[in-house]
Amino acid sequence: MDLRRALDIYHDQDSIAVQLDGEPVWIEHVDEVYGMATVQVGSKPTNTHTVSVERLQKKEK
Repeated sequence: MDLRRALDIYHDQDSIAVQLDGEPVWIEHVDEVYGMATVQVGSKPTNTHTVSVERLQKKEK
């Protein structure tokens, strides 16, 4: 995914399904300078990872 799309999803009012390595995640923050995103994996709020936005994929229906 590119940086612009990650930002659009982060700011969108609707829930948009995103995956990291095939696992569902929620975008918590997007760092525009470094092209990184902090994502929550699963339902545990403390389970977060910071990854390149290029590793994220929009889940297809």
